[in-house]
Amino acid sequence: MKFFIPIHLVVMTTLLLITACGQSSTSRMNTQSASDEARYTPKNYVEIKHPEWSKNATIYEVNIRQYTKEGTFKAFEQHLPRLKAMGVDILWLMPIHPIGEKKRKGAKGSYYAVKDYLAVNPEFGTMEEFKALVKKIHGMGMYVVLDWVANHSAWDNALVEQHPDWYSKSAEGHFQPTPWYDWDDIIDFDYNKPELRKYMTDALKYWVREADIDGYRCDVAGFIPVDFWENAREELDALKPVFMLAEWESRDLHKKSFDMTYSWSLWDKMCDATKGGKGIDGLVEYMAHDVSTFPADGYRMTFTDNHDKNSWAGNQYSFFGEGLEAAMVLASTVNGMPLVYSGQEAGLDRSLAFFEKDEIVWKPHRNEELYKKLFTLKHSNQALWNGAAGGEMVRVYNNAMKQIVSFYREKNGDRMLTVVNFSPKPVTVTLQTKYQTGIYTDVFSAKELTLKGDDSFTLPAWGYMVVSGKR
Repeated sequence: MKFFIPIHLVVMTTLLLITACGQSSTSRMNTQSASDEARYTPKNYVEIKHPEWSKNATIYEVNIRQYTKEGTFKAFEQHLPRLKAMGVDILWLMPIHPIGEKKRKGAKGSYYAVKDYLAVNPEFGTMEEFKALVKKIHGMGMYVVLDWVANHSAWDNALVEQHPDWYSKSAEGHFQPTPWYDWDDIIDFDYNKPELRKYMTDALKYWVREADIDGYRCDVAGFIPVDFWENAREELDALKPVFMLAEWESRDLHKKSFDMTYSWSLWDKMCDATKGGKGIDGLVEYMAHDVSTFPADGYRMTFTDNHDKNSWAGNQYSFFGEGLEAAMVLASTVNGMPLVYSGQEAGLDRSLAFFEKDEIVWKPHRNEELYKKLFTLKHSNQALWNGAAGGEMVRVYNNAMKQIVSFYREKNGDRMLTVVNFSPKPVTVTLQTKYQTGIYTDVFSAKELTLKGDDSFTLPAWGYMVVSGKR
């Protein structure tokens, strides 16, 4: 017996199958399209959220021991109004903890040989005096970060007796300084030990809870596994938004742990261009790499001096010679957060002793006025703000490309142009400013000027010009 299917049913079934296949195909295409869109959409490398107050901040390193005759928290307080007036936002205090006595270097020892992570160095004052200092700093609209030494401790830290297994050991099974270094006054931790990680994280949290500090500068941060820092940042941020500075120069630390890292490479290139007499090629390469390779929302700390450079290598004048001001201006207007080290603003012209008492001589100096003008600009002109809050550095070409560094930054209508002569002779330079035309104000002379497109200026040896305007 034969069965016949009406033709209209065949047609309907075929149409339904075609429609279903089409819908299925479209669905797959839509799903694939959404997947591709997610796959190929640019992603921000930096995942942490910077404290809001850090977006246009400057930073200042405080050497409590050498800052005053007394070398105490209370004596340092008298300088706060001056630092506030200079435009300082973040005060980084070198380690404030008791210093180890066993194998101590010099009479006073190194700040970085920590005897007790939960106490205050009695030479500086008491815990209550430290808390009072933090409160006073906060009351003036500034912030405090502590220098933290997580990589190693003093030989006579109580942890040596309580938890000897938390330290790395030599081939003979003995405590050892950080391998390859001559840091004989300290011994190296072993971050393969979960118990050490928890202790150190709890210690970091202690100072945020007890003293209300705002974050940390972390010594040799790159010697410690990144996953330790990522977890520590998460736990600290649960207490309050913190600011974290790593003594390191590496992109991986920006992703989930640190707001800012060092820009040693800029310091090197500025030395080459000034005292080194090597010209500006290294600076141009640095700035090209900064624009193309550095995370847009990462912060870089830019400087002409800090305690490492000052103590071991010389002083700001021995680094840069007559080109010091040129370097100061560049470091304060490139992408990054400018740092001032204790005494720089007073024209510090010698290396401070690191293991002994060596009081800074305070006196009025041109450097302080220079920083004040640059930091005022930093606060008011969004082009100079930090990370993604600021403007990208755009090279402005000129007719003296071997002597003159010139660049432009813009953000939300705020504009800034920096021109620096990195040579020992006066230079008349013509800038290709057809994209930067408009009315500006010279930051140092306060005079108004108009850029018309091919603008010529004569800069003295090691001279500079910074102009600010609005679109």
